[in-house]
Amino acid sequence: MADVFTRAKRSQVMSAIRAKNTRPEMIVRRCLHLMGYRFRLHVSDLPGRPDIVIPKIRTIVQVKGCFWHGHHCLQGRVPAGNRTYWSGKIEGNRLRDRRNERRLRALGWRVKTIWECSIRASSAVALHEHLARLTSAARVPAARMKQAHKSRMASLEKELALIRNRKRVRT
Repeated sequence: MADVFTRAKRSQVMSAIRAKNTRPEMIVRRCLHLMGYRFRLHVSDLPGRPDIVIPKIRTIVQVKGCFWHGHHCLQGRVPAGNRTYWSGKIEGNRLRDRRNERRLRALGWRVKTIWECSIRASSAVALHEHLARLTSAARVPAARMKQAHKSRMASLEKELALIRNRKRVRT
C-alpha cells in the first residue's frame, strides 16, 4: 500500500514523534511518584539513557513503545510499506535494547520493562499493582491508599482513558 502522505509530510510527522516524556512514560512516572518513589529521568551516564532510574532500589524502568521496540502485540507489527527498511530499523532497536540491558545488569541494576500496550489496557489500580510487582516493594498498597492518592489515581484513570481512545494513524 502506498503511503498516504507526501515524502515531506511523512518526514514532518515522523520528526514530531518524541523519544522522551511520552504520555505512557508520564503515566508510569505519576504512578511511581504516588507510590512514594523518587527517581531520576534519562540519566546520561548510564547505557542507553534509561527512562526512569530509581537509585534507592537500584531499579530501572523502561517504558517502551510497541511499534518502535518490536513488541509481539497488534501495535508492534511491521508496516506493509517499505517492509525491509522497517524490519531492519526495528530489529536494530531490539538489538540495542538487549545490549543496553545487558550492560545495565552488569553494572548491578535491575531492569524492568513496561510496554505501551499494557499501560493502554490497564486501569490505574491495575497499573499501580503491576508497578508494585516490578519494583517488588510497593510503598502504598492499592487497597489502603489515602483519599488524596485516590483523587490522583482518578486523574491517572482519565489519562489512561485518553490513551485507550486515541486514534492511531495506520500507514
